[in-house]
Amino acid sequence: MTKDADRLLTTLGQAETSAFLDPTDPESVLIHRRRSGISVGAGRFALAAAEALVSRDLACWSGASGRRKLQLTGAGDAYLRRALSPNEDLAFFHQHRATDTTTIATDLGPARVRVDAEESPLDWLRRRKDRKGEPMIDEASYQAGERLRTDIMLAGLLPGVTARWDGMPGGGPASPGEATDRMVAARQRLRHAYDALGGDFSDLLLDLCGFLKGLEQIERERQWPPRSAKVVVRLALARLAEHYGIEPAAHGPAASRGIRVWQAVVIEGGKS
Repeated sequence: MTKDADRLLTTLGQAETSAFLDPTDPESVLIHRRRSGISVGAGRFALAAAEALVSRDLACWSGASGRRKLQLTGAGDAYLRRALSPNEDLAFFHQHRATDTTTIATDLGPARVRVDAEESPLDWLRRRKDRKGEPMIDEASYQAGERLRTDIMLAGLLPGVTARWDGMPGGGPASPGEATDRMVAARQRLRHAYDALGGDFSDLLLDLCGFLKGLEQIERERQWPPRSAKVVVRLALARLAEHYGIEPAAHGPAASRGIRVWQAVVIEGGKS
């Protein structure tokens, strides 16, 4: 593959970037990039570079003939992940998994770790853009869902995935006496959250944040119309954020107090 085709592939993989056939020059492809909600020009490539990607199934054309758009295919996205892998030994792992780095609290202090960005449907919803170019869920809804997910894990409500020989199978402790203070506190927080959400929303968010079910699976199991789950999930997460007191930004006198964003922390003795 030529250097121009390789550079075009890397450009297409950047966030908020799109490529269109130049209406004034059929032999060129224009690059547009969104900045602060405005689409601006970000260069051009020869049409030959675009056709080289299309011939290798790394990109494809879409849209009407007057506004043809060049976009990555699944194979192109996988190829780019492998090429941009920070570790050559893990190149094929990154090809099939979207990863990210984050900071977590450990006994030795903060540590940078690499996490699977596709593990949680919440991460997918935050990365996914709607027709206006906005995330499908805002930061407040994402943080509320992550807080609920943490409490579900701390409460021991999910079934175990390994064999257990000292008690009955299933999630949680073998007896109420084995529950730790941290587990009891998490269950109390969940009870308050579920009371505020109601039965329908609480069951939905348990599937989404606890069992990590995707939107298509939720629609299939509940026999909902296609693309309806994202609307209900938005409403449920918005109500959850309201219950937690999480807002994208504070306004007026509240700007100097109250919760603006929630971040996961190490919880000791049921206190965060």
